[in-house]
Amino acid sequence: MNICIIGTGYVGLVTGTVFADLGNEVICVDADAEKISALQGGKVPIYEPGLEEMIHRNVADNRLSFTTSMKKGVEPSNLIFIAVGTPTKPSGEPDLSQVKAVAREIAEHISAYKIIVNKSTVPVGTGDLVRQIINRHKKSDTDFDVVSNPEFLREGSAIADTLAPDRIVIGAPNHKVAVKFLELYASLERPMLITDVYSAEMIKYASNAFLATKISFINVIANLCEKAGADVTSVIKGMGYDKRIGFQFLQAGLGYGGSCFPKDTEALVCTAGKYGVDFKLLEGVIKINTNRVPHFVGRMKEVLGDIQGKVIALLGLAFKPDTDDMREAKSIELIELLLQQGAEIKAYDPAAMNNSRKILPQITYCSSAYEAADKTDALVVVTEWREFKLLNLERIKETMKSPVIFDGRNIYDPTVMYRQGFSYHGVGR
Repeated sequence: MNICIIGTGYVGLVTGTVFADLGNEVICVDADAEKISALQGGKVPIYEPGLEEMIHRNVADNRLSFTTSMKKGVEPSNLIFIAVGTPTKPSGEPDLSQVKAVAREIAEHISAYKIIVNKSTVPVGTGDLVRQIINRHKKSDTDFDVVSNPEFLREGSAIADTLAPDRIVIGAPNHKVAVKFLELYASLERPMLITDVYSAEMIKYASNAFLATKISFINVIANLCEKAGADVTSVIKGMGYDKRIGFQFLQAGLGYGGSCFPKDTEALVCTAGKYGVDFKLLEGVIKINTNRVPHFVGRMKEVLGDIQGKVIALLGLAFKPDTDDMREAKSIELIELLLQQGAEIKAYDPAAMNNSRKILPQITYCSSAYEAADKTDALVVVTEWREFKLLNLERIKETMKSPVIFDGRNIYDPTVMYRQGFSYHGVGR
């Protein structure tokens, strides 16, 4: 199939590249000329395992190309995917300005039947909005359909998630359009759910809000464990073996971050409010998440006393391992709070330091975990990169001024840490 992907952010670039790898002809369009020039030159703007190699392979085989021209992307394509950003407004509702702008541009270049696909995470009714904009601005009496095909990618495993998703959701207005998507995804041999457009739009928000709820739930349990003397990791095991609950998204820590959960939970609360639905449950989930970092810093102060003048090392900056994404990363909130308390911050991350420097230029960046730990009053694990689990802890202890570790992701065994002479403080332990 001939496919146009509008937007070369995380979702658009991964989706377009995988479609090309499946044998389709894919044109990726973006208004950012600098980004497109970099992609045309073989430079990938995001870190995702396996993505760079896949892009190079498909560009070399002439199945994948990049352009700033909407005309070049839209005119030859049968399927046009909208994959632009929908950031959160101060009110909590999603900003659909990019989606609206793209819909208007698509209208200027369609002269034959097209299927327009919302891949961006958008609230219920956005499919109608896109249809209205295109109808209002199209230059010919051309028919088209609008589909919702939400993505469920996890950064760090996005290619695997695209090739082997748990399910493929297709919100189609009619049987003819649904069949076209069954053809597109048939080679993946994964479960496909055909729904109406409204339900597909709701599924993405409902899924992310539920997962965020699991995270906030276990974090409150962690607070209770700290007060009662229980170990949240044991509680998680006791819960997770129940097949109705499962282990995924049941890890206590600093709360959820990234590009999806924070904005999607707020967007769903706003959508519920517009329809007069009371969603205090999700409001509570958001409040719990907002309190995670201040609670963690409070525990640090209980151990360290006054943080003023303390040198603190952070291991991990990205919002999760195997990505360089700093969007809504808990490290930002933690660093800003510690700086306000007068601390000096050193930090190391295997992939995200270039992105972090743009946001937090005032801290010291190190070339390794060992350099970060050198002459520090405390070390904080923020992101659970695999390499942090395998550190030479004896070497770490020898370089620190005082061997105090705050494990924001519970990656270490407390018994082992105490035996090695650390003052160890996990979450919910």
